[in-house]
Amino acid sequence: MQFLIENARRVTIKLGTGILTSGKNRMDLDRIRGITGQVAALREKGLEVLIVSSGAVGLGMGQLGLNKRPADLPALQACAAVGQTILINTWQTLFDTHDIKVAQILLTHDDVSGRRRHVAIKDTLEKLLSMGVIPIVNENDSVNAEEIKFGDNDILSALVAILTKSDMLLILSTIPGLLDRSGSGDLVPLVEKITPEIERMAEDTKSITSVGGMRTKIAAAKQAADSGCGVFIGSGLEPKLLTRLFNGQASGTYFMPASIDMHSKKRWIAFFERPKGTVQVDSGAREALLEKGSSLLASGVTQHTDQFKSGDIINIANSDGSVFARGISQFDSDELALISGKKTGEIRKIFPERKRFEVIHRDSLALLG
Repeated sequence: MQFLIENARRVTIKLGTGILTSGKNRMDLDRIRGITGQVAALREKGLEVLIVSSGAVGLGMGQLGLNKRPADLPALQACAAVGQTILINTWQTLFDTHDIKVAQILLTHDDVSGRRRHVAIKDTLEKLLSMGVIPIVNENDSVNAEEIKFGDNDILSALVAILTKSDMLLILSTIPGLLDRSGSGDLVPLVEKITPEIERMAEDTKSITSVGGMRTKIAAAKQAADSGCGVFIGSGLEPKLLTRLFNGQASGTYFMPASIDMHSKKRWIAFFERPKGTVQVDSGAREALLEKGSSLLASGVTQHTDQFKSGDIINIANSDGSVFARGISQFDSDELALISGKKTGEIRKIFPERKRFEVIHRDSLALLG
């Protein structure tokens, strides 16, 4: 673990509401001042840093005199709009003491799922980092509707880490790491692979200002680790945690990255666009995809679910329904119903005008996990 941390050159740091705010939904200036100092020290060592900052809704609640997180969407959006100005102004004020500029980046899921906007955001973040600016990223809760939400900032931080090819994702909150709640109750220091057993250790949050909890942190860690990014989950309440982490002294849980390397298009396919449907394949097709790097042919498709169009991203699953890959379909669902299980010669008779007959070409296919 220490070798991977020491060799990191770009890190994404996610900071939870409980770290950034006090019990009265006000900015904890002392703690944030300590964080900015540690980030400045990391940059002195040559690291590029992105920050995914929660806290807007909680700060808005404090400013508006609300003691309970609103249940209705317009009230949540109002809290976020009020709190976001406080949040970004605080970050810039405290980073000013280190002569560091910050940039506010507010995102919805639509911003990173569509390929053109996805690339534009990636280019913007890369330019900011090249100029020595720290991007402060948050979900755009002031305009988000339920259907375009990431879910919470743990998931958002994983997507930012994947988008920017960060070497490390640090998820810091009031949680000390993954605890073995089904066994010893001790902290789990290292997770080599996220299994169903690891997922069962997670519990949801009971905070009145936050959403998610360890369950969403595990989900975020799985996404980031699958993309080749190492993940650390620990308590941001620990003094000088960032300094201690990069000196190999911090307490928390480290998730090993998967040994895969995907170029940007396949990272987008794997992690950013919501799949529109699922195709199930037989064992021969599964082996060809996993072991031989083949395209998905209709002859290996046994069935499919949901309605999708040509050009949509769809899941590829085993016969038991477990998803192991994802890709861009070259057929819509109605067409696929006509050709599933058929060989290329048979498909050519059904669609004589077509030039390509793969359901998913290998260049538009990404393996997961």
